[in-house]
Amino acid sequence: MRCPFCGNVDTQVKDSRPAEDHVAIRRRRFCPACGGRFTTYERVQLRDLVVIKSNGRREDFDRDKLERSIRIALQKRPVEPERMDQMISGIVRRLESMGETDIPSKVIGEIVMESLARIDTVAYVRFASVYKNFQEAGDFDRFVSELRPKDPPKE
Repeated sequence: MRCPFCGNVDTQVKDSRPAEDHVAIRRRRFCPACGGRFTTYERVQLRDLVVIKSNGRREDFDRDKLERSIRIALQKRPVEPERMDQMISGIVRRLESMGETDIPSKVIGEIVMESLARIDTVAYVRFASVYKNFQEAGDFDRFVSELRPKDPPKE
C-alpha cells in the first residue's frame, strides 16, 4: 500500500481488526520512510458496478461517493456511525447481488431513500430534496405531506 504522505510503496501493517460488522477489515499502517500512520479498509467486492446516469453517461460505482451523500443527509442526526456504516454496506451488497453490473442511478437513489426512510425521516427528506431536485419550498411541503399519516375521518 502506497503511503499517502510520501508515496513510499513499502508500508507496514501494525494492526488489523474486523470493521463494519465483519464485512471489512480495518488496517492501521505505518510508513518507515516518513513515519506517517494511516488507516485502510479492505472489503469484498463481488463485481465491478457501473452507474448509468440519467443523461446516459456511464461511470464506475464509487462507494465513497455514496457514503458522502448519506453522511451529508445524516449530518447532526442521532444516528450511530456504526448504523450508518451498516446501512451503506447493506446498500452496496444489495446492488452487487442484483445480478447486473450496469445499474441506473435512479435505482441507487430509490434504494438509498428506502434505507434512509427506515432509520431517520429528516435525513430521508434531506436526501430526497437533492435527489428529486426540489426547487422551491412548495416541493418540500408536497413531499412531507405525503409522509404524514392521513387522519381517519371523524364521526
